[in-house]
Amino acid sequence: MTFRFRPLLALLFAVGVSASAFAQSAADLGATTPRKYSQLPLQPTNDEADAALISAHLLTRFHYDAQPLDDAMSEKIYSMYFKLLDGEKVFFTQQDMANFSSKYKDKFDDAIWNKDLSGPFDIFNQYILRVIDRMNYARGLLKQGFDFTTNDTYTIDRKKADWPKDKTELDKLWRERTMNDWLRLKLAGKTDDDIRKTLDKRYSNYIDRMKQLDSQDAFQTFMTAYTNCTDPHTDYMGPRAAENFDISMKLSLEGIGAVLQQRDDYTVIRELVPGSPAIKSGKLHVGDYVLGVGQGDAGSIQDVVGWRIDDVVNLIRGKKDTTVRLEIVPGDQGTDGKHEMVSLVRKKVTIEEQSAKKKVIQITEGGVTRKIGVIELPMFYSDFGARSEGDKDFKSATRDVAKLLGELKAEGVQGVVVDLRNNGGGSLYEANELTGLFIDKGPTVQVRKANGQVEVQGDDDPGMAWSGPLAVLVNRGTASASEIFSAAIQDYGRGVIIGTPTFGKGTVQTLIDLNRFASDSDTKSDYGALKMTIQEFFRINGGSTQLRGVTPDIQYPNNDDDKDYGESTYDNALPWTQIAPADYKPVADMKAYLPQLEQLHDARVAKSPAWQLMLDELNQYKKLADRTTISLNYDQREAERKQLDAVQAEFRTRHKAIDGNTTDIDDESQLDDGLNPSERSLKSEIQEQEEAKNAPDPELQETAHVLFDAVGLIDANPKLAMEVLPYGGKQGDTASVASTNAAVSLPTPMAEPGASSSPAQQQPAPASSSGGK
Repeated sequence: MTFRFRPLLALLFAVGVSASAFAQSAADLGATTPRKYSQLPLQPTNDEADAALISAHLLTRFHYDAQPLDDAMSEKIYSMYFKLLDGEKVFFTQQDMANFSSKYKDKFDDAIWNKDLSGPFDIFNQYILRVIDRMNYARGLLKQGFDFTTNDTYTIDRKKADWPKDKTELDKLWRERTMNDWLRLKLAGKTDDDIRKTLDKRYSNYIDRMKQLDSQDAFQTFMTAYTNCTDPHTDYMGPRAAENFDISMKLSLEGIGAVLQQRDDYTVIRELVPGSPAIKSGKLHVGDYVLGVGQGDAGSIQDVVGWRIDDVVNLIRGKKDTTVRLEIVPGDQGTDGKHEMVSLVRKKVTIEEQSAKKKVIQITEGGVTRKIGVIELPMFYSDFGARSEGDKDFKSATRDVAKLLGELKAEGVQGVVVDLRNNGGGSLYEANELTGLFIDKGPTVQVRKANGQVEVQGDDDPGMAWSGPLAVLVNRGTASASEIFSAAIQDYGRGVIIGTPTFGKGTVQTLIDLNRFASDSDTKSDYGALKMTIQEFFRINGGSTQLRGVTPDIQYPNNDDDKDYGESTYDNALPWTQIAPADYKPVADMKAYLPQLEQLHDARVAKSPAWQLMLDELNQYKKLADRTTISLNYDQREAERKQLDAVQAEFRTRHKAIDGNTTDIDDESQLDDGLNPSERSLKSEIQEQEEAKNAPDPELQETAHVLFDAVGLIDANPKLAMEVLPYGGKQGDTASVASTNAAVSLPTPMAEPGASSSPAQQQPAPASSSGGK
């Protein structure tokens, strides 16, 4: 292969920690027919060696913090590779690690530069064999059972533990792990025979999954180790992952609109997307088994029993207006039921589950009733491809939020909460545009390139889609593009930031299609994509969200997840820095009423049964999460279970009193049943998720109440209104409505700074904005 640079079509991302609900693997329909089991040992392909080399050239030359691929980097990759493969240190021994170290620790750089990936693949193959060996060892232990009268313990968190010294120590560890699996089921009331059957099937299924791993899996893992060593948010995406990332950003795909799930050897329909061909047909239902897939009106049916879920998805997806046929068995008949054939025409399917949504919370207090609008935004999505093609219905977070704001205004809301909890980021362009819906115009973010050049990006369109009281609800899962938006709202004094400190990601990635570097004659290769950090973003006040995140104006209690989750938990995260502030002026001053809002908040939650219950549940969660070892003594574990059951029973009683829920709840269902998710019935799994989705949300309710207070303070004090409303309250409804209408038809994305660079400069050239982790 001739390696060369050429201008690229790439997007900039500020993606933090989100993942698409449709993150299932796929490839071209013309791909090789999948096999139930891959042939071991796995071997690297020429395409994979080329992709590694291309990635290395890019990372060592154009990464924001470019580092040489040398022996020192090799040792970092080596360490990360084993962290990905055996992070709990339960498969390899110290003897294994000594052998690996002598052969490969400082050789991974040579493996990439010389296009010889036999070393990383040797480790991966041995990993597969070791996992299968451990599963078979565990299956053997099931035959004899266990003695639960001893004082043995099991370490449930081994991240900081050493690898077992030798096979004897490894066997002891796996005996304890298997004992714990057995004990969990025993405590849930299962008989010994049922336990043996359940665990033997679990371990056997795990062996099957390991045997289905292929070259792409091995290469993906190794390249993830390399890219993550450059910084936590640079990633390699193989062909499967690259397609799914694209789907997650544009919230659409071409297919039938059925979410699939693997259960044992079978592919089961987990969900049907509203408006999709699957649901419109009336012939597919949640729980149905997919046994075969055929292409076109007369193509042969390929038996997919025992296949990987991504291979099944690969066959079902395809170009719109083409036909796919599914051989199914209705879920209520079981796998031995009557086979049925369903023919469907593929269409463009929009994934509305991840789209912006709205609702209205009505609060009455002191004889006063106010409506507070809520907009939930799971991620900053944008379909740049559909937009560039002139599709008037292209998906955009800003377009959707602008439309929802117009609807909320029509419903007469007096304040708006933008809920960004667990929004891991997305398009940097969308974060910038969304901020523009809440300010007249001005800078929203500063972006610094590796050469130190800083560009200020902002909103140039006058008017606001919403000029009234605003709150932004955040938590530790609020990351990247979400932090850009939250920080800009805070710096402008435009609204109140409420919740817990955010993730702390302050870097920008570009997505590079590695196929752009293939020779003109090479049209069959698929090298995947590289998501590479190339910039750092800063608040308009000159500060950075890197490591520190955004600190809310009103803070809620957290669950201590900052110890294990967030930018500060990465060893190689970039340091916090700051630059000069942008030329901007705050549009309001929140300091004028924050003390009053905090006082009202503190007084209210001190008397709120729902808030106090939330605090007690958080404390219980922290207590369980802090455990590092558990007993393998039946009597002790049973006593702990009864104690936990009493605590949970009290919580349920308090929930019923607060929520007015009189539905009988099976107490046993609230305790650990010892099962993995796929071992429970699909119906109960879906019901549990629906109950969690519809459960009361004390944080959101309290945030709406804080905004209720803000509206009251503003209405009662015209002088205060002049300080806390944007631009002294001078932006009226006319400007807001005009801005809303304008936002529904956004201009063409502006080019990212330095987007156009000639081939002679040998730089990857982003063509439009966006942001990513």
